[in-house]
Amino acid sequence: MKMSVFRTLSVLAFLGGLAAPVPSHAHAIDPQLDCKSSAHGFIASLLDDQSIDPKPMRIEANSVNAFRPVHGGNLTAFGFHVYAVFGYEQGDPMFKQGSGEPMTTSTYGVVVSGAAESVEAFARQAGSDAGIREIVPLLLTAVFCNWH
Repeated sequence: MKMSVFRTLSVLAFLGGLAAPVPSHAHAIDPQLDCKSSAHGFIASLLDDQSIDPKPMRIEANSVNAFRPVHGGNLTAFGFHVYAVFGYEQGDPMFKQGSGEPMTTSTYGVVVSGAAESVEAFARQAGSDAGIREIVPLLLTAVFCNWH
């Protein structure tokens, strides 16, 4: 996935997260980031739980849809606060199409607050094979899965 997608998602997530209060309980989605699911399964489970807003806050040119956690919710991944959830699966009507060429592989993941090294250490300790990419040094990190 292109770095610009992660940067755009991180800026949107960061700005959205500044206004959201932190509730007293967390909803950990670590098991869903084991990279054994599809984008459809990952996003559908969060929609069913009403953990994310059903309307994407952004649709990238490559059709990756970014969703905001619901107001008052507290999603976490590997102990880090989730600012945004994203995903796309070609041919799946759950995802809106972007203006460019859509991705050919299914991808899904989250943007969390935390340094990439820390996020990666906790993800590996939990047994996840997710990709880890630094978005904003020491602040925001993307955790993503490409499903085949």
